[in-house]
Amino acid sequence: MKKPCELTGKVAFVTGASSGFGLLICLELAAQGYVVVAGMRRVEASKMLMTSAIEAGLESRIHVVRLDVCKPELIEQAVSEIHNRWGRLDLLVNNAGEAVGGFVEEVSLDAWRKQMDVNFFGTVSVTQTALPLMRKTPKSRIIFMSSISGVVGFPGYGPYASSKFAVEGMAECLSLELQPLGMDVVLIEPGAYGTPIWGKGFSDIKAEAGSPYHKMLNNVLDFSRTTAEKSGDPQEVARLVGEIARSASPKFRYRVPFGTRMTIVAKLLLPYRLFRHIVLRTLNK
Repeated sequence: MKKPCELTGKVAFVTGASSGFGLLICLELAAQGYVVVAGMRRVEASKMLMTSAIEAGLESRIHVVRLDVCKPELIEQAVSEIHNRWGRLDLLVNNAGEAVGGFVEEVSLDAWRKQMDVNFFGTVSVTQTALPLMRKTPKSRIIFMSSISGVVGFPGYGPYASSKFAVEGMAECLSLELQPLGMDVVLIEPGAYGTPIWGKGFSDIKAEAGSPYHKMLNNVLDFSRTTAEKSGDPQEVARLVGEIARSASPKFRYRVPFGTRMTIVAKLLLPYRLFRHIVLRTLNK
């Protein structure tokens, strides 16, 4: 990482900051001169982030707060602390999330509800709570960490894809609502990167005995593991967040890496029957 920039006076709030994209985004923004409020469910999990921050000379710029996006009182406490301590919020990065996998027929309703609570309703709750302060901060900006699964549905990803499709729809509406107020809304749609979310969400998936989806589930899991192992550097996504934060006029959607853009283009341009055939043939290799 380059030598840190001087402090800009700007404040960023990053959810899901204990690992993966969230951790890297915190470091990237701090290096750019932001004061970064790093939200995480367990503050004791901040060791990895703060160790990296100390190594980069950024520890004074990162402030860890306890944040469970499913608990409104913790969201309110975090935003109140930002308001009382700095009086502004320039950038909100909605990154917190988890991945629930499995085939639609076999995933329990409780698991479906949990997935939507964290990835969608939690994101909405953080956004609603932060907006009053952000509206008072000139040229503030909201970034939503979506996914290729917010545009393309794959077998075995039903709950996760549904939650990200929901985030995409909400973000489109919010963009139209906030643009007249001078605020930008941005979606980032990463493909598979080697972050902990996949291990946490998909490691325990197993088809029940006699399941008609047993073979396809194994193919999906093998494909997911292989893709994650061959994926690019998650730092690429953190750098993209940094570029968006600096941009005077960011786009609404960003898709990385290159393969993700090609997959989405294929879905948009090909007849769905052909696209479906390609996806299933790829999984069955």
